[in-house]
Formats: sequence, C-alpha cells, structure tokens
Amino acid sequence: MFPRSATRDTSRSEADNQESVTADESESARSIGPEKSTGRQKSRRRSNGRGIGILAPLLLGLLLVALWDAVTRFGAVSTFFLPTPYSIAKELVSQSQDGFLLDYLAQTVTESVAGSALGLAVALPLAYLIARNRVAAAALQPYVAASQAVPAVALAPLLALWFGYGLLPIAVLCALLVFFPILVSTVVGLRQIDPDVMNAARVDGVGRVQMLRHIEWPLALPSTLAGIRAGLTLSVTGAVVGEFVVGGDGLGQLLTVQRSEADTVGLFATLCVLTLLAACFYGLMLLLERWARW
Repeated sequence: MFPRSATRDTSRSEADNQESVTADESESARSIGPEKSTGRQKSRRRSNGRGIGILAPLLLGLLLVALWDAVTRFGAVSTFFLPTPYSIAKELVSQSQDGFLLDYLAQTVTESVAGSALGLAVALPLAYLIARNRVAAAALQPYVAASQAVPAVALAPLLALWFGYGLLPIAVLCALLVFFPILVSTVVGLRQIDPDVMNAARVDGVGRVQMLRHIEWPLALPSTLAGIRAGLTLSVTGAVVGEFVVGGDGLGQLLTVQRSEADTVGLFATLCVLTLLAACFYGLMLLLERWARW
C-alpha cells in the first residue's frame, strides 16, 4: 500500500502532464493554422502580381494607341509625320506576308544574341576578378567606367576598319553595350554575399571552385540575370546602330532604306518591330529569373 500523499502527487503529475499535452496540441494547431493562411496569402499575392504584370502594360498600351489614333484622326498632326495605327498595322501585315520582314528580323536577332553571348563571356570572369581582388578592382574599374563615355556611333566605323564588314563588327558593338550592365550587376551580387556564409564554408573545407559553384554563383545569380535582362534590350540598339554604319541585312538596314524613301509608315512599322523585339527579350529574361528563384 502506498501512502495517500504519494497517490495524490502521482495523480497531480498525471493531470499536469495531460494539461501540458493538450496545451502543446492546441499551440501546434494554432501554429499550423497561420502557416496555412500565410501560404494561401502568398499564393494569392503571386497570382495577383502576375495578373497585374500582364494587365497593367496591356491597358497602358491600349490607352496610348487610342490617344495616338485620336490625334491623327482629328487632324492635330499630319499623317505624313505621324501615321495612324491602322496604317502601321496594315504595313506590318503586308511586310509579314511578303516574308522579307522576317528575314530582316532574324538577322537582327542573330546579331543581338551573338553580341550578348560575347559580352556575357567577357563580363562574368572580369566581374568575379573585380569582386574578389582589390588590386584588380582598383586598376580596372576606372577604365571600365571610362569606356562607357565613348558613343557607340563613334566606335562602329573603327570596328568596321578592324574587323571588316559582316556579323563580327556588329556583334562586337552589341557586346560593348551589353558588357557594362552585366559586369556591374554581377559585381554587386558577389559583393552582397554574407561573409559569414563564405567563412563557414571555408571552415568546412570548401575549395574555391566549389565555393563559386555552390555558394557564390547561386547567390549572385539574381543580380546577374537582372544585368543580362538590361543588356539584352541594349543589344537591339547596338545591332541597329551597327547596321546604320557598317551595313547589313537586318532591321537597321531596313530603316536606312525607308528613311531614304521618306516612308514614314514603313519607319514606324519597323520601329514597332524593334520595340516588340526588345520587349520579348525583356519578358524572356523575367521568366528566366522567376524560374531561377524556384
């Protein structure tokens, strides 16, 4: 037989244990509830953000086209200087049906992509060198910044003299325009990495190559992709400027012919194609950035 005080103590301990278990269960249930609600809220915000990202530029574009059409229809501006949106759309359809517009577009895309790849191949190693070596950063940064003061129109004739005519000088000109935003964005991304994370990896015996592959590159990737997004849009400008000076078979050459013929409708149609091309590059890079985040 146990004394009554012992039985009372055991019964009290069992009751306290049951109360603590029920309290823990209620707290866990309460914690699960907010987690589910926050997850739903995040998914709703993402869906709402995607809808806004599609509808907002679409509505703004329609509004601008409506204002443009109203200005031309009511005679505020002559249609020779500012053609109507309908005439431009009609010109685009006719050029697409003839097939030569797609040929010009393909050549400009080739020049832009080749220049972007060349600029990316030079910018990434140089950005890593500047971000991780103080001496290299002090020596190279002033010259990199000074290179952006030279206009692309002034460089195009020199590139034609150095590399001849064709794809190569235009691709080099595009690379010079693409190079700077990719370099700056990658340097910023590498320098923003937490030093404690890298020191902990070094303590674990991580080498320089493994550090770059598993820590530095993934953490700096969002900044690098943002720089590539800006550079791709600039590559279209480089391709057009290069064709103005060097010549070629792209949309820049088409603009030159239309300018000599005072074809304002054709000029506006070609400019619309160029803006759509830059917007497509921008949108593709945005999709790639979202995929990289997942």
